[in-house]
Amino acid sequence: MIYPIVKFGNPVLEKPAEKVTVFDDELKKLIDDMFESMYEARGVGLAAPQIGISRRIAVVDVTFKEDPQAKLVLINPEIIRTEGRHTQSEGCLSIPEFRENVTRPKIVVIRAQDVTGTVFEKTAEELLARAFQHETDHLNGKLYISHISALKRDLMKRKIRKLMKAGEW
Repeated sequence: MIYPIVKFGNPVLEKPAEKVTVFDDELKKLIDDMFESMYEARGVGLAAPQIGISRRIAVVDVTFKEDPQAKLVLINPEIIRTEGRHTQSEGCLSIPEFRENVTRPKIVVIRAQDVTGTVFEKTAEELLARAFQHETDHLNGKLYISHISALKRDLMKRKIRKLMKAGEW
């Protein structure tokens, strides 16, 4: 099932998501649906709040289907270590058509659970590190725009409010 992507302005995007405690077939189905929804939206990462579900689940595939081994499921993820700094243009499926340069750690180590509940750690660099941080932010009720200047964030919000008033958001 393909879920519609929740856009900026929906309160589910700005509150911390609930921890996952049950690892069952329903969770597996949701994760399959999340990958399908992410690919349909042409994204490389998707957090459950972005489809209106307040649970600590994210899916990531920075190869966008090119490498099936690159598909990652992050349940209850935490970033446990970071290193360096890297600035790159970043966007979000929940804030379509807007991009800004965001500075984040270049290397991250994440601890999460997989679809069976098994805990794992993974070190990531560059785009994968950025995706881990971006999706973990979503699960904590933060959007990438919290990492840009207040002025740029305010201008973006004004443009979005205009789009909302015009019924284009």
